[in-house]
Amino acid sequence: MTNTTENGSTDTFRATWETYTSSWKAQGAAKASLLDAAVRDDAVYTDPLAQTTSREGLIAYMREFHKLFPGSYFHTTYFLAHNRRSIARWEMRNGEDAVLSEGMSYGEYDAEGKLVSMTGFYETPDA
Repeated sequence: MTNTTENGSTDTFRATWETYTSSWKAQGAAKASLLDAAVRDDAVYTDPLAQTTSREGLIAYMREFHKLFPGSYFHTTYFLAHNRRSIARWEMRNGEDAVLSEGMSYGEYDAEGKLVSMTGFYETPDA
């Protein structure tokens, strides 16, 4: 059953979210292509350690992420959306599929279904 809201469906937002999370694992031109499909040029990304205000800034942040955590990616374990907003629980996994950490994210979408804001929540090593 598809949960349809006034401003889209959970399935539509989930597909956008999964395209976005896939971009964290992708490299090179594939990363840019996935982000182009899912994230607006002026999207704001925020987590406890960084904030970017453009798709290009996010790509640069992702490159730094991969230097620190080679082969790591995110796996969504729970997703819920309504009214162009979503929440997701996720696991950060390494290249061998071992869970390194867990967190949650909040997303906001434009009228076309692209992400305009992504906010990640997770415990930092200092917490």
